[in-house]
Amino acid sequence: MQANPPEVADSGAADRLDITSHSTAVTAVDHMLQLALRLGASDVHCEPGPEGLRVRFRIDGRLTAVGTLPPTLRDGVITRLKVLARLDVAERRLPQDGRFTVRPDGSGDAACDVRASTLPTLLGEKAVLRVVARTSLVPDFEALGFDAVSASAFRQHLQRPWGLVLVTGPTGSGKTSTLYAALHLLATPDRHIITVEDPVERSLAGVTQVAVRDSIGLGFASVLRASLRQDPDIMLVGEIRDAETAAVAMQAALTGHLVLATLHTTDAPGAPARLLDMGVPPFLVAGSLSVVCAQRLVRRRCLQCPPGRDVRCGACRSTGYRGRTGLFEVMTMSDALRALVMQRASAQELRSQALAEGMVSLRQAGVRRVTDGVTSMEEVWRETADDGVVPHA
Repeated sequence: MQANPPEVADSGAADRLDITSHSTAVTAVDHMLQLALRLGASDVHCEPGPEGLRVRFRIDGRLTAVGTLPPTLRDGVITRLKVLARLDVAERRLPQDGRFTVRPDGSGDAACDVRASTLPTLLGEKAVLRVVARTSLVPDFEALGFDAVSASAFRQHLQRPWGLVLVTGPTGSGKTSTLYAALHLLATPDRHIITVEDPVERSLAGVTQVAVRDSIGLGFASVLRASLRQDPDIMLVGEIRDAETAAVAMQAALTGHLVLATLHTTDAPGAPARLLDMGVPPFLVAGSLSVVCAQRLVRRRCLQCPPGRDVRCGACRSTGYRGRTGLFEVMTMSDALRALVMQRASAQELRSQALAEGMVSLRQAGVRRVTDGVTSMEEVWRETADDGVVPHA
């Protein structure tokens, strides 16, 4: 999960852009990027408006306003970001995407990758930056946030020689971290592992990693087909986006490969239904799918805040939260669930069966984390759907 951001001594001025200290767009961008790194922001939003350029950081999953740069710097800051990302500075009518790297000032830490995206709006160009730490460190599986029962079920299916393991959830829910932690458990000298990603998030020792490039026809499905001729034992698909990729991944799972992949669904039972909606035949879904793990990220309570409901510290910027942890819903494919898939059952029917078989829902997992003092009920309610679990459960 997302690491705790560096400590901040002061939760006021230290979290704000000092607009009075910047006479040029270059210095304003440098300060904005360094502030984002210091606060552990995952995204930086630069939004044009009549008052100037509003800057917001996404920290621990929540957008936080950090300042507004004056109108005199608005266009210059966007242009500077486009220069860094090697975008066409003269093109302001079309969206553009690029990337660059930035290193924390006065630190020996590794540089961070910054993915830049621009979008023309009514009031000017908007830029959003995704900040990704460039590190070889792989998340520890034990620290992801699994409860003992769900962790045991998930790890059991990782040890199978074949089958499809799906991790689902919205963008930014930690799916890649879970898959990388799983690969870390599986990466041994006697296994050949190939990953197909868009983009490659971090380097994994002993793993063959391929980045897709749709612009030249190197998509998920084509790389998967080529990878099958490379004698792999385990394959990771960064995302199943279409029926073709899903079919190739499932055929690989049926022919003796362990395949790990992500899919965008709101919960675990929705994954088989989503695959059926893509046009994948029911027999292929029922025969290849091994386990589905849905997840969400919730903010952790700050452990450095002194006792007292209204007392907050600078380490968490007076929010009461610092860092995030995962909530997990693991659905193993039983014979009963496979029979429902063959009948093209709805996600709700699959969910009812999975709960009857003992699946811990996302909200139930969240309530348990509240009981353990890890997070708050407000966080759980915000990130999970109502499934009948009451706050005092």
